[in-house]
Amino acid sequence: MFKVIILATTVDGVTAAALERFARRAQKLARVRGEVDVLISGDVRLRELNRQYRGKNQPTDVLSFPRSNGAGGGDIAISADIASANARRYGHSAADELKILVLHGMLHLAGHDHETDDGRMRKLEARLRSQLGLPASLIERAHSSKSRTRKTGPRRSRS
Repeated sequence: MFKVIILATTVDGVTAAALERFARRAQKLARVRGEVDVLISGDVRLRELNRQYRGKNQPTDVLSFPRSNGAGGGDIAISADIASANARRYGHSAADELKILVLHGMLHLAGHDHETDDGRMRKLEARLRSQLGLPASLIERAHSSKSRTRKTGPRRSRS
């Protein structure tokens, strides 16, 4: 059961109600049981969370925090600043970018880990993204960026 969207930082063209409707669909498709809260905040807050929980002193686009009590669900934190910048960079709406990040976070809450699963999460995310009518997924962009990096040299990426 989806619980709440907190828009601590506003994003043009995005309402909590619309994002909540999407999050419910994404939660069902990702098969995440339990309650899920989603925080949309700025880079400062995401930097704090990333430093506190991952030891990385930089903002990040999305963080997922599964509940440890066995009830499923968890929390997702998304940087509105990075989402808006990525939307401009990849030529789609900020609303679509937030949806991509919500879906990515839901898949992590469902137990998927693209860093260790030999591409299974990437394939699932691509299938669900297509089903939901979303542009390129977060993992696909990161994978594509790594391929370009090998060919053309270093490239700054937040994915």
